[in-house]
Amino acid sequence: MKELWELFVAFLIPGVVGYGGGPASIPLVEHEVVKNYEFMTTTEFGEVLALANALPGPIATKMAGYIGYEVAGALGSTVALLATIVPSLLAMILLLGLLTKYKDSPKVKRITAYVRPIIAVLMGFLTFQFFDSSVESAGWVQTIVLVGVSLFLLEKLKIHPAWVVAGSLIYGAVFLS
Repeated sequence: MKELWELFVAFLIPGVVGYGGGPASIPLVEHEVVKNYEFMTTTEFGEVLALANALPGPIATKMAGYIGYEVAGALGSTVALLATIVPSLLAMILLLGLLTKYKDSPKVKRITAYVRPIIAVLMGFLTFQFFDSSVESAGWVQTIVLVGVSLFLLEKLKIHPAWVVAGSLIYGAVFLS
């Protein structure tokens, strides 16, 4: 029962304060899941994040379902998913009229513009944490190879990120396990 409550709180907090969708809530989920409740390590979280990015659909719900299942089975998955979905669902239902009325407001557009850099900083911080974790577990050479090849595939060859993530997972399974 305690695990279910902890799962609920761990995914409710990012669901409530994670303005900006799934990518904005990833650092919040990571803080709750890795640091607060220690459901998994940073490395494991990075693997879950990579897997969630490779699959279609909202990232926050995929992560909640998987982490909830790992912690407490099917019931844990259900609790984590509900904690992730319900805050946004309730806010949408309750605030639909206001959103429709003020969607073109300059103030709302300004608030959104102010939030974007904050999200970018949080995502950058999370990237550096994953990089550090990768260097620690795989070493500098393997990390630089993965980063360099991934950057080349994404930027020069314009390969879809899902394929790059899948290739990185295969590389890690073959050469780093």
